[in-house]
Amino acid sequence: MSDSPLNPLPAPRARVILLSGPSGSGKSSLAQQCGLPVLQLDDFYKDGDDPTLPELPDGGTDWDSPLSWHRADALAAIRVLTEFGRAEVPVYSIRANGRDGTHLLDLDGAGAFVAEGIFAAELVAQCRAEGLLGDALCLRNRPLTTAWRRFRRDVREGRKSIPVLLRRGWRLMRAERGIVARQVELGAHPCDGAEAADRVRAVSAAPSAQVVTAGR
Repeated sequence: MSDSPLNPLPAPRARVILLSGPSGSGKSSLAQQCGLPVLQLDDFYKDGDDPTLPELPDGGTDWDSPLSWHRADALAAIRVLTEFGRAEVPVYSIRANGRDGTHLLDLDGAGAFVAEGIFAAELVAQCRAEGLLGDALCLRNRPLTTAWRRFRRDVREGRKSIPVLLRRGWRLMRAERGIVARQVELGAHPCDGAEAADRVRAVSAAPSAQVVTAGR
């Protein structure tokens, strides 16, 4: 079939850049600086009273487990954004301990967008299989650097009491290398902030039909 005005090719879809990394690795800061629309995957956490939430061995909710997150809802939002350029997405409130309404995320014609969160790598294989993936990145730092960034952020935002933050911080710092290894195994490319920014710019500048398949 010829590419004529009577038989136009389908409009190109937007591509998603999945940005993962341990909590405190700098995902949100990088996403805000990249100049692309951003889908906050943390907004797909389950409500605090959801009976399916996983628990830590010593009690309390394990918010660092993928089981604390609505994976299917996040994937559905990415599908809608890549196809239609806009989607109604949830707003999660830490203070309210759950979803607090929704908002319209509009790509405004952008050919790529960033979906960032600690569980972003969980979506790499499916997004690649469906042809939605622009790139998949895992930010990594020295564990002590990540721990300090995370602690300052959590104190500033009043997420938990200081003792709880210290216990969580110690646990995550010890687990960080394993967290990064799992995200890389899921298909995310490990890199620092500078390399990640370069790769985001490359996807943003590439023709819409060109898709980077990180992890291959």
